[in-house]
Amino acid sequence: MAAPKYKIQVRNQFGGWQQYQTVHHLPSAARTAQTRATQSGKQYRIVDEDRKLMDLFYP
Repeated sequence: MAAPKYKIQVRNQFGGWQQYQTVHHLPSAARTAQTRATQSGKQYRIVDEDRKLMDLFYP
């Protein structure tokens, strides 16, 4: 069984979501997304392979 993949996505100026990074470890993904959201002032989210929302981060 393969490890699940989580995609970190960032909201662009048009309201869409762009791919930022793919990781296998959810706590690492959450830490990265929270840090990037705080530093950049943009929204970040984590979705799984089935495109289900795992977490949403605000600046």
